[in-house]
Formats: sequence, C-alpha cells, structure tokens
Amino acid sequence: MQPGYPSQPPQQVDNNMTMSIVAIFLFWPLAIPAIINASKVNQLLQQGDHAGAQAASAESKKWSKWAIIVGVAWLVIVLLCCVGGGVLGSLSGSNV
Repeated sequence: MQPGYPSQPPQQVDNNMTMSIVAIFLFWPLAIPAIINASKVNQLLQQGDHAGAQAASAESKKWSKWAIIVGVAWLVIVLLCCVGGGVLGSLSGSNV
C-alpha cells in the first residue's frame, strides 16, 4: 500500500445463506451443497481470500436456485396430480 492513499474497505460478499435455508424446505438434496458453500463464504473472507469467497458464494447461489426450481416444479406436479385425480375420481364416481 502506498502512503497517502486510503485503504479500501473489504468488499462484502453475500453468502446466500437465507436462500439456501429456503431451498432446503423445497428440495433438500440440492440445498445441502448450497448450505455448505454458504457457510464457507465468511470463513474465506476472514482469511482474506476474496476470490474463494466469491466462488463459494456463486456455488451456493447456483445450488440454491436449482433446489428452488426443482422443488417448485415438484410441488406443481404433485398439485396437478392431486387435482387431476380428484377430477377423475369425481367423474368416474358419477357413472356408477
């Protein structure tokens, strides 16, 4: 660092822990790597490894997004099957 220049404050990197925790309720198999990577971000920042912290944050965000996408798709499929089964059941019940 050169004298006369102010030091830059350390950059904050979002660890995506909130999104990872939400994702665990939707599809936990993909949310586990998200939580593991999210927990690494703050440790890497304390060690001064900003590139590693950003990479862990990106991995956490990627796994969280996939868990949310798969979880929401699964919920939609289940709801469609339940509604479809109810409709088919009521239609076949009226023919008896």
